[in-house]
Formats: sequence, structure tokens, C-alpha cells
Amino acid sequence: MRKYRIRIGLDVDDTLYECNSYAVSILNRRHPDEEPMKVEEIKSWSACGRHGEERIALYSDPEFVRTQPITEGAQEFVKKLAEIADVFFITAVPARCMSARAERLVQDFPEIPPQNIIMGTRKDIISLDIMLDDGSHNISSSRAAYPVLFRKPWNTDLSGLLSVNSYDDFLHFCEMVRNSFSENFPTLGNGGVLCLVGPSGSSKTEIANGLTCLSGFEKPLTSTTRPRRTTEGEDSYRFITEEQFVNEMKLGRYIETTVYSGYHFGTSKQDIDPIVERGNVAVIPIDICGAITLKNLYRERAMLVFTRRNRADAIKSIICRDIDIEDKTRRIMSLDFEYRNSEVCDVEINVGSDVKEAVAEIVKLIRQN
Repeated sequence: MRKYRIRIGLDVDDTLYECNSYAVSILNRRHPDEEPMKVEEIKSWSACGRHGEERIALYSDPEFVRTQPITEGAQEFVKKLAEIADVFFITAVPARCMSARAERLVQDFPEIPPQNIIMGTRKDIISLDIMLDDGSHNISSSRAAYPVLFRKPWNTDLSGLLSVNSYDDFLHFCEMVRNSFSENFPTLGNGGVLCLVGPSGSSKTEIANGLTCLSGFEKPLTSTTRPRRTTEGEDSYRFITEEQFVNEMKLGRYIETTVYSGYHFGTSKQDIDPIVERGNVAVIPIDICGAITLKNLYRERAMLVFTRRNRADAIKSIICRDIDIEDKTRRIMSLDFEYRNSEVCDVEINVGSDVKEAVAEIVKLIRQN
């Protein structure tokens, strides 16, 4: 266990305070004759989309900063985080808004000392143990040991980043780091969840298929908006439209959702629990965001296995896939981020040319524990 309190940095806009959604609500009031904007229309922190320049201008208005609503659960989240770590607010606001931002933070989060408020746009020079931010550009350049992306509609441009969907997932992740992963090793002998985590081209799907051919292993049906590949059967995933996925997500169908290469993926508890209750292992190829969510939910009955494959072989596999060139480019660019995710998995296996060896290694690992 670490002998010092870990240092955690928290972004502020759209991490602790509503920013883009607040701006959208203001813009809708200003333009009542237009079709209402939705926060899902915002695809980046730039002046994109309808009234982009007007939206960006709001972020430099001290009154906007002074009146931003607190995100639901943010105050309790920061209190819990302060119990296990030294927390710093890392916030980028224009100079004319700094006083308003500092006053709000001191007022709303009194357990964090004022000297732990750091303002400026150069987040890339700040060294921390863990950093939570909704800006993918900040995460990709962060010097933190564990830069964590807070998933939002506008940060789906990069895949493979260590990411979380909720405060609860982030708290669980921080506990994992703080305890140096000293919790009991997962035990799946009486049923559990096996999360196969790894970059594109690391043979996760092939390993999952190999495992589910064996007794005691089953693959729950994951929903996705990704088009079905020519090499996949109808039952490889539950292929649905983006509109259907968003509607089901709002209705609470999924226990975890993520975006990978621009497509949505979601896992339902109703698809996993029957497998676990039968004493079998639910095998799920998944990104690190979803894996952390499932680890948080199933705890010692969830095992995160990182599948590491030679980089050159992984790139060749991506290039040969039946996907468009933009998707291939995104997957290759995300490799470095994804290799870092091995540090937060329970175990790592090397995948060579024979996937059967990796399957046998995982089976042996589960039966030994």
C-alpha cells in the first residue's frame, strides 16, 4: 500500500459543474423560435454546431461561471474523495472569471483547501497520481500516472483512453490505485464475469469465442450501434440503431455503456446475471471504461484480463479488418493509450500466433483461483 496520500486532480467544467448543458439551456431561452438544442449536438469543446461562437462566449462570462449549477452528486463525491486523497481542482477559465470560479469552489467544496485550486490552461505540466477530466485533449497530454476521461457526448473522438462513466466508478478506481490492487484476487470458480481488455487487434474476440466453446463459459449479448462485419454472425452482438440505443440507455437498460471508434456499446445486467447465477463465467470483450464499471459492480467476482499482443501484429490485424480507413486510423492512434490500461487489470496475458494458448492460460488461471 502507498505510504502517502495519493494526489488527485479534478477538472471543474462538466466534471463538477454543469457547463455545456447549462449553456444549451441558456441558448434555448435566447432562441425560442428554433428547434431546441440538445447537449448531444456538441461534439467537441470548440465552437462547433449551432450557435457555437455564442456558446463559447458564455464560458468567458463571469456571471455564467458564478451561476453554473452543481452536477448532481458532485459535493458528496468530492467529500468521499477527500477522505482517501489530496484533492486539487485543476480548472481552465479566463482571467476575468477566476475570482468567480474560486469563490464558487471555496463555497461549494469547503473540505478542499483554497491553495489546492489551480487555474490555467497548461494542464499538461501538472504532475499528479490521478486526473479526471472530460476533455480528451487534456487527458491525452496529461502527465498524471493515471489520466482518466470522464465520458461525455463531446469526447468520443478518442478510443482506448482510461475512462469512467460515473463518480462511483471513479471512486472505485481511486480505491484500487490507493490500495495498490491489494484486494483479494478474483475468484470465478462459482461464477463471475471475465472482462477481456486490450487494444484493437489483440484478439479479444477470438479469445472470447475460444472460451465460450468450452463448458462453463458464456458470452452475454452486448448491444452495439456498430455495423455488423462480414465475418460476424447475427448473434455476435445485438445490432441496433443509435436512436434505439440512446432510448434504451435513458430507460436504464444498460449497466455500462461506452463509445469506441464512434460507436456505442452497452451491457445489460439481465444478460449477465443469469450466467453468473448458473455458476458459469460471463465472457465479455470490453474497453477499460466498461471493465471498471463491471468490476465496481461484481467486485471479487469480476476479473480484468489484459490481452497484450505484439504491436506490429496488432496493427496488421487492424489494417486487415473490414472497417473504413477513418476507423482503422482511430484504432491505431489509440494503441499507446490502450497499452497503459494493463496497469489497472488483474492479470496480463501475452497473445501470440496461437489464440488457443491464451485461452488455455485463462482457463488455468480461473481454475487455480
